[in-house]
Amino acid sequence: MSTLHSIFETHSKYNDKPALITPQSCLVPTTLSYQQLYGVIQDFSVKLAGVIPSGSLSPGQSVSIAYPNSLEFVVAFLGCGLMRLVASPLNPAYTKDEFLFYLEDAKSTVIIVPPGSIKNNYAAVLAAQERRGIHVVEMVWDGKDIQLFTPHTHAASTVQPVTFHPQPQDVALLLHTSGTTGRPKGVPLTHLNLVTSMKNIVKTYELSPQDRTLLVMPLFHVHGLICGLLSTLLSGGSAVIPQKFSASHFWNDFKDNGCNWYTAVPTIHQILLRNPPSQVPTIRFIRSCSSSLAPSTFHAIEQKFKAPVLEAYAMTEASHQMTSNPLPKNGAHKPGSVGLGQGVEVAILNDQGQPVEEGEICIRGSNVTKGYLNNPKATAESFTDDGYFRTGDQGKKDEDGYVVLTGRIKELINRGGEKISPLEVDAILLSHPNVAEVVTFGVPDPMYGQDIHAAVVLKSSAAPAKDVEKELQTYVHTKAAKFKVPKRIYVTDHLPKTGTGKIQRRKMVDVFFKPKSATAPQAKL
Repeated sequence: MSTLHSIFETHSKYNDKPALITPQSCLVPTTLSYQQLYGVIQDFSVKLAGVIPSGSLSPGQSVSIAYPNSLEFVVAFLGCGLMRLVASPLNPAYTKDEFLFYLEDAKSTVIIVPPGSIKNNYAAVLAAQERRGIHVVEMVWDGKDIQLFTPHTHAASTVQPVTFHPQPQDVALLLHTSGTTGRPKGVPLTHLNLVTSMKNIVKTYELSPQDRTLLVMPLFHVHGLICGLLSTLLSGGSAVIPQKFSASHFWNDFKDNGCNWYTAVPTIHQILLRNPPSQVPTIRFIRSCSSSLAPSTFHAIEQKFKAPVLEAYAMTEASHQMTSNPLPKNGAHKPGSVGLGQGVEVAILNDQGQPVEEGEICIRGSNVTKGYLNNPKATAESFTDDGYFRTGDQGKKDEDGYVVLTGRIKELINRGGEKISPLEVDAILLSHPNVAEVVTFGVPDPMYGQDIHAAVVLKSSAAPAKDVEKELQTYVHTKAAKFKVPKRIYVTDHLPKTGTGKIQRRKMVDVFFKPKSATAPQAKL
């Protein structure tokens, strides 16, 4: 019960129940039962071994998967894990240089890509060809079988049964941190790490074979992979997987396939609020994670979709979930809080590893990575002497033990000694009726060291942009001290985001801030 094989060991009585569904919005709509999915994974494993030299598929070797959300991705990921290989999912939208870095860092021997990638000079293929020694495999589901192709070899037609023997301490997944502070760090996660997190998630939301989710988060990220997919499969439920998130298809896919919950980032929740269904389906709960959810958005979702919103807190190094608000019947779900520790110990510590009222959020549990890939310095800096992992997030616990995030430690804005949480200013601006999205960030300032700027996306009904900045500054000042009012507020059509929908706050200064010359005077706020 401590490897990905647990998915298939625990649901023998649900063998005929749907495990994966690709909806009508996909090119090849398909429904696979648990039994059928296991058979397709066996088929994939044999065919992969038929087109790749055996020395490139030894236990512990990395296989990169550069594929959008699909049945193919799920089969490749689970097939690699059960073969004792390390799956290394990559964002299909990466450039060639980005692929080169990740392929080199993971020491991948194989990369799996969509059909036509070789002919069309897909960036991942070009990177693999440049690095050499990497076998490129095109993979496609034709509605009946998985087909694998390489530039020179076709998959074997004779398929023999495969026996899988993964071990709990085998590394099953290799992901990288976002790299906003420099070189991305590789995060190896074992079967035990993943299954621990999967069990925690199943318990938190009481997932069961009666549940069905519409999976809209990318599978190359832990949010979609661990919560949306793997936890659903461990529970015996069904995962409906469109190729990508589409507001125009979401509600039809959700209703037509009998879904009753979904998990997403705040950006997606906001898009869905602007594109509601004509009739709201029955939703058991809505989960929000990977970025802070403003209380105003929380209340709007609950009012519009008639379902409890459960905000969670997660990170790659913890195999996704660390804390979450509980289901309403099990306790309060609080706007502005990321809830209680779920199967993990949560401590608020200072730089010396001592408990404090407000400080760094630190966690400990079997879901946490043992360290970064080939980076002992980063590993040592990330753990306390007592084995707690330092998340890099600042927070505190309320009177009920619920965790409240107050900012990213390295993202706190220090304005003349006043430390300001950008999350606080975000929440104030998001409560304005004309603001759809916002990100607050610190910029260099010769007088204060740092000052506050913000960028906003307005709702369609908002006033002209030229009138907005002063109005929003006045609005913030009605709700917060003057030193928390952004000196500049930029109006934009969209905020730059990562492939997973997260805003990289520290990069905003490069996007929006145009500093004056060093000699130019700067007005006080």
